[in-house]
Parts: sequence; C-alpha cells; structure tokens
Amino acid sequence: MRIAACIKRVAQLDDDIEFVDGGRDVDPDYLDFGLNEWDSYAMEEALRLREAHGGEVLAVTVGDDASDEQLQHCLAMGADRAIRGWSDALAGVHDPFLIARGLAAAIGTADLILCGAQSSDSVQGATGGALAGVLDLPCVAIVTRVEIVDDAARVHRELEGGVVDVVEITLPAVLTIQTGINEPRYVTLRAIQEARGRTIDVVRPAYRVQKMLVPERARAASLGDDAGEVARRIIEMVREGAQ
Repeated sequence: MRIAACIKRVAQLDDDIEFVDGGRDVDPDYLDFGLNEWDSYAMEEALRLREAHGGEVLAVTVGDDASDEQLQHCLAMGADRAIRGWSDALAGVHDPFLIARGLAAAIGTADLILCGAQSSDSVQGATGGALAGVLDLPCVAIVTRVEIVDDAARVHRELEGGVVDVVEITLPAVLTIQTGINEPRYVTLRAIQEARGRTIDVVRPAYRVQKMLVPERARAASLGDDAGEVARRIIEMVREGAQ
C-alpha cells in the first residue's frame, strides 16, 4: 500500500510577541516554525497503517526549501520518502486549490492520501477536499478512525454534536484527519540528525494560463416598478424555493 501524508510548515507564536511598524503583522523574529499539528496526526496514522498492512509512506508538502525541516521531521518519524512540490508560481500562494494542484503533482498516484483536517494558520479545512477534486478521488473529512478492509477503508468521521458517522469508501481515496485519532510518536534527536542526511525529492509543477475570457454580459433582471407586484413576486419566488 502506498500512503501519502500531506504536511505543512506553519508559523508558531513565541512566548514573547512584538509587531512590525504599524501593528499589522508579527515581527518575524518572534515566530517559530513547525509541523502543523493536524498533519502530525495524519503522518502518525499513515505510519500505523503501513505497519499493519505493509507498503510505503510518502511525506509530501508544497513549499520552498525551508519546508525541508518539516519533511525531515516526518522522515525521522519513519516516513520512507519525502517529496516537495515547488515552483516560483507558488511563492506566497495560500489558495487551497493551487496548493492542491502542487500536492497532486508531487504525489502522483497513491492508494490512500491523508491530510490534516485543517492548518493552524489558515484554518480553512479546504485543501484535502480540493486535492480530492483535483485527483478525482472520493473524500471523507474529519476522520477519527481508519480501518483498511481489502480495497476499501472503513472510517469514522466526526459530525456536529459529538455524533460519529461510519463510512466505507473505496480506495484510492483522500481522508482528512482529526486530532486525537492517535498519539504521534516521539522523535529522537538522533533520528532527526539522521534524517537531515536523506534526500528530499523536488517536483516542479508547471502552470500556464490556457485562455482568458471576458464574462458575457447578462440582461439586467427586473421585478417591475409597482411595489405591491414586487412583493407578490418575491413571495412566489420564496414559496417556489421552499418546495
């Protein structure tokens, strides 16, 4: 089984905080960077599934070479390989759909793709679903348990109010992992030092604009000038929408 765990380098506030002039951002000198918390659970789950079913685990991210530190952490945890997608077109990009395309190019094919349910910086929770869309794969979000059964995965997903839904999904698939699904393993300093000597593959996704169009101008809509008629028409539209 080939399992890809998608991870992200995120900024973490230090104990002391200072702001740049104007107070619109945090002074970079007061920021630390680390592995996104939700992604650490996704990586741990990928490793546990490999231990139970065999195969390999890929740690995948989109970012510049500063992200190598977080990929090395994943290698120290036990990932078999690390892959980083990067191109100048992705510099400064936070759009989950562009990030998803970069991840898809780096992953290639996999039997199971695990992402953190969200990131601590953007808190959008959209990248996993966007990645599933790019790869045209089924997706289950906010997963709290994973069981592999033949060519399918039986997963528990967290709903509002503490309700848990059990879903069976055919592989390959994308799952977004919730915190608390496991306990991420402790990484020793020796393992981190050894990981620093390992190769991180870099994939450079190619992007180009194929065609741009001016939106077709639509005819302006009107409900009329009589206030009573406008009110009656709005009531009709609401009733039609409720049916």
